[in-house]
Amino acid sequence: MSTPLRIALIGPGKVAHLHARATQQTPDVQLVAVCGRNEQKTVDFAGQYGIRPYTNVAEMVDREGIDVCVVLTPHPNHREPAIAALEAGANVLVEKPLAASLDDCDAMIATAERTRKLLSVISQRRFYAPCQRIRQAIDAGKIGVPALGMVQMLGWRDEAYYGSDPWRGSWAHEGGGVLVNQAPHQLDLLLWYMGEAESVYGVWRNVNHPYIEVEDTAAAIVQFKNGGIGNIVTSNSQKPGLYGKVHIHGQNGATVGVQTDGGSMFIAGRSGIQEPPVNDLWTVPGEEAQLADFQAEDHAYFGQTDALTHYFGRQLADFCQAIRTQTQPAITAHDGRRVVELFQAIYESNRTGKAVRLTP
Repeated sequence: MSTPLRIALIGPGKVAHLHARATQQTPDVQLVAVCGRNEQKTVDFAGQYGIRPYTNVAEMVDREGIDVCVVLTPHPNHREPAIAALEAGANVLVEKPLAASLDDCDAMIATAERTRKLLSVISQRRFYAPCQRIRQAIDAGKIGVPALGMVQMLGWRDEAYYGSDPWRGSWAHEGGGVLVNQAPHQLDLLLWYMGEAESVYGVWRNVNHPYIEVEDTAAAIVQFKNGGIGNIVTSNSQKPGLYGKVHIHGQNGATVGVQTDGGSMFIAGRSGIQEPPVNDLWTVPGEEAQLADFQAEDHAYFGQTDALTHYFGRQLADFCQAIRTQTQPAITAHDGRRVVELFQAIYESNRTGKAVRLTP
């Protein structure tokens, strides 16, 4: 049996409780410490989980022999603690998105490469069975070349949500709105299925949240390097929340799709996951009848699993296995960078009114 890897959390906020529980449920890892700027809040969090509190990342990594730091700070504040942890000798897993800017992404990636440590971003929806079925169907050539990718994420966030933390709803402290906070999971899946984006034309609006600075709604058209096109519609403006879907239409006419989120969507510290993730479309020739079986399987699995923590644990286990075997994790830092590049291009396109070409 391998020696458990020692895990620390950076940022004792709402989502940190989910990561703490997920870590405690994951084999061959041990949650030992937490670091935060607010000393009392950090002490209180540490006491709840029987771990040690710190206010300095490098000191924590050194004293506790930390193998993995999980960064859970607000999006524009990922860079500083991630780099500090990497420099101190820890591998780093960052809550989505990897950062709020490409400059921050590049600084973090460069540090990981220089220190020869692993850096990754939380994209736990890739571990959903219906999401993996889509990837497997694409890899097996069952839909031909992915020709049209569609993201629809129609959710709701109320004024109490934006008032629940002082950093929410501002450009300086959140880094953006629905594109930065809620949509990265679906954007990651779109890029995972369609491949790298080549250019994007996008717009955003604030439809019904006048008390925040950032967008609550955005739409974009994407051209992919494989010749495919994509459509993104994402919003926090539909009460009480409708669904999050990613659909991939293949060159041979077949379609595969997933509803990653349904109904009133999950909010850390306030609500649970209401509906299981399921394949909602499956027209692969000869496999159409399997859709009902897939859905039954997904409903049954959801009933047996704490979905709030299970998939965080799945990704943490994958990341730790990559550390032990000195291989790449399922989701890399460059995967995370591509998501940031995509939503930043939508912002730039809205500013200029023109399509934006992404990095070659």
